Amino acid sequence: MKAKERNSGNPTITIGVAMHKPFDFPSETMYKALEVGAALHPQINKEAIQDDTGDNISALNPYFSELTGLYWLWKNCDSDYKGLVHYRRHFAPSSFIKRLFLPRRERYIRHDDLLKKLKQTPIILPTKRHYVIETIYSHYFHTLPIEQLETAHNVLIDISPESVPAWDQVMQSRSAHLFNMMIMDREDFDAYCAWLFPILFELTSRLDPARYDDFNARYPGRISELLMDTWLITNNKKYGELPRTSPTMENWFRKGYGFLRAKFTGKKYTHSF
Repeated sequence: MKAKERNSGNPTITIGVAMHKPFDFPSETMYKALEVGAALHPQINKEAIQDDTGDNISALNPYFSELTGLYWLWKNCDSDYKGLVHYRRHFAPSSFIKRLFLPRRERYIRHDDLLKKLKQTPIILPTKRHYVIETIYSHYFHTLPIEQLETAHNVLIDISPESVPAWDQVMQSRSAHLFNMMIMDREDFDAYCAWLFPILFELTSRLDPARYDDFNARYPGRISELLMDTWLITNNKKYGELPRTSPTMENWFRKGYGFLRAKFTGKKYTHSF
């Protein structure tokens, strides 16, 4: 795919909204419904981009989750800025007043506000999730199979050794940019994907996701969330942040209960919250 010069006057923006079920879709044209795992189920939305077109890894969706959509954007989209959000997770406006008075289903950031943000920084991520009483490593240890982290560490040693110090730093941190949500200029987006996917492919060759149940088989998607900060630190990338919002209410009590039960009783996660 040939690289293009960015149009500084009127840059193009494509934000894929990863989805696998019907949802209330943002009205602005920069948002594109992106049906992930399209190779494995009947078409849900006739207007959506199917991630089994062009150069794709759609069939890996049971393991890679929304990353099959990320891969599709990498290989098949040449917009000046590219991003990925979820049908139930969006970037919200930075203004608290705008978030306060917008209906919940309309709290996603609009084109003009986003463009202003992108002129300040070419990489935008959701605000970090803070665990406070856990490090990233200890949280994974308490909630998920720890051999997944250990294997990822060994893969980095072998194929991206310059990234190991940053990975170790992330493991000892108590916060991280999660959810595989991002908006980046094309150069950074493509560079990140070119680094990320060979690591994940090697990881799955060493630790077959099929050995796990459906929930734990999605571990490559979870590991990739931790690789984002690893890549940022390794490459000394500057970034901006935006709040995260959901068009539906989130059950914070259930999330908190699952988190505390895992830490203090050893009950690992068996489903998403």
